[in-house]
Parts: sequence; C-alpha cells; structure tokens
Amino acid sequence: MGKKADVWQGTLALMVLKTIETMGPLHGYGIARRIEQTSGNLLSLNYGTLYPALLKLEQEGSIASDWGVSDNNRRAKFYKLTRAGRKQLEKEARDWEQTTAIVARFLSPSGEEA
Repeated sequence: MGKKADVWQGTLALMVLKTIETMGPLHGYGIARRIEQTSGNLLSLNYGTLYPALLKLEQEGSIASDWGVSDNNRRAKFYKLTRAGRKQLEKEARDWEQTTAIVARFLSPSGEEA
C-alpha cells in the first residue's frame, strides 16, 4: 500500500465529531484508530494534532470528557458529543458538502456540475 495521507486542514474537527456521533463515547486512541479505519487506512492521524483538536473542541463545548477505563484496563479520558457539538457537526457537514461541490465544478469538464 502507498504512503498514508495526512488529515486535511480544517477536516479533523468534522471527522472527530462524526466519529463520536457514530461510535458513542471514545478515548483519544480509539478516535484516532476509528478515523484511520474509516479512511481505509489511507489517512495518518498525528497524535500531536489530535489531542490539541480534542482540547479545542472541549473548550468550545462541542465535546465533554470523563475519565474511565479502556478495554485494556487503563485509565483514559473518554469524549462524548454535546448538544452544541451536534449542531456544530451539522454545520460543518453542510459547509464541507458545499466546499466539495464547489471544487467539483473546477474538476468537471467545461465547469459543468458533476
């Protein structure tokens, strides 16, 4: 398999929020693994990027955290989606769909919609 791609700027929060929405409360390692798995292992998630993103989302009120015990019996911080996080996820998903539609216009022949 080829080299893994880095997560695109501006998409990590969307992927984190969607992962938590889909999977329920997860710890950071679980979030990272699930994002990589969902991408078909085409994305590489840097933990130096993930944990600051989780902190930012928590400070913004999009996620909340509680300490718990992981599957391998270690203490871990588990993150869950808040009501504000659900609203942010809806907005970011709409924004991303609009952005990809705009880019698709540039990639299609003669600027026609895809």
